[in-house]
Order: sequence, then structure tokens, then C-alpha cells
Amino acid sequence: MSQNSATIPPFHLAFPVHSIAAARAFYGELLGCPEGRSAPEWVDFNFYGHQIVAHLAPEEAGHRQTSAVDGDAVPVRHFGVVLTMPQWQAMADKLTQAGVKFIIEPHIRFKGEVGEQATMFFLDPSGNAVEIKAFADMASLFAK
Repeated sequence: MSQNSATIPPFHLAFPVHSIAAARAFYGELLGCPEGRSAPEWVDFNFYGHQIVAHLAPEEAGHRQTSAVDGDAVPVRHFGVVLTMPQWQAMADKLTQAGVKFIIEPHIRFKGEVGEQATMFFLDPSGNAVEIKAFADMASLFAK
């Protein structure tokens, strides 16, 4: 199924956190995701037009396994967003200036290959892995 960016419906992702306050500080304040509805046990965020929901479930939070991808130990359970290159660079600069510890530093993966992309991984306060990536040519997002 082929869809262009103007017709892609937003996805919904729910994930566990150990603290709603820490999720608000990280996703709302640091990443700049506007907050939607909430209750004491959960909070919605607008993650670049997609709905992510932090649910209070401390025993479930955090990534546990990695998989080798182009020389990096990528957290198997992660989520993220694909930005434009300028947006990606601005986010990398913002996170670096904020002192965020990267588990995979911002860099270009698959250099010179199909699917060349900028990527970075970091953990939220609950240990959930987040990836921010970008492609110089968005048409290569699903290229083989």
C-alpha cells in the first residue's frame, strides 16, 4: 500500500512510564510535544501529528534487548519519528545542548547505501528508547 505524507493517518502508540510528571517534562517540555487529554494514570501527547500515550506502569517500562544494525546495538523495543534533515539536525542540537545522553549518538547510518539515513537514539526518563531519524530523500524511506 502506497501513501503520500498528505494522506497518512496518524498512528497511536501507548507505552509504559514510571512517572507521569517525568513523562510530561520529557515529552512535553524537552521534545516539545503538545499535551492532549490526561488522567492521573496516563497522558496523551501530539508527537509530530501522531498520538502517543504515556501510561503509568513502572514494571513495564524500559527497553531490554538490542539488535545489531549497521554496527550499532539498537534497542529492539523503540519508537520514534522520521523528520526532515534540517528538523533532525535541530533536534540533535537541542538534545545535545540539553545534556541528553544518547545511547546511539547522532550519525549517518548506511552511508552510500539504499536507505542512507540520519539517526539518533536516547532513553526517556523511564528507560523507553526513542529514535529520531531523517532521510535526505524521503522517497528512500521504504527503498530496498
